[in-house]
Amino acid sequence: MTDHNCPVNSPGLSGIEVVTLQLENGDGDYLAAAALANKQAARRFKEFMLISWYDKDRDLESPPHSTECPATRQKDGYISYGLSHDAKLKVDIEDGRFVFFFTPVIW
Repeated sequence: MTDHNCPVNSPGLSGIEVVTLQLENGDGDYLAAAALANKQAARRFKEFMLISWYDKDRDLESPPHSTECPATRQKDGYISYGLSHDAKLKVDIEDGRFVFFFTPVIW
């Protein structure tokens, strides 16, 4: 029997810096949000990598199909993916409209 509630068991946000921002005029798109998020990561890390993201406007997440819950249709697999891949920065733009998880690149 399949559980159709599809709970997400993701690690907590402890140890992750969370930055909450608003786009100017609130009318930007994913590209504007991504540029803003990248600037935040560049302020904190010499080199960084975007691990996962969510675009509510287009209902897309990356990695694609990381949320596998047809019952809720809520995309949140990108959160578990980012946290389980050592994200150190979460940039939340427009109260969840666009969300980005970054990690520093250490050589």
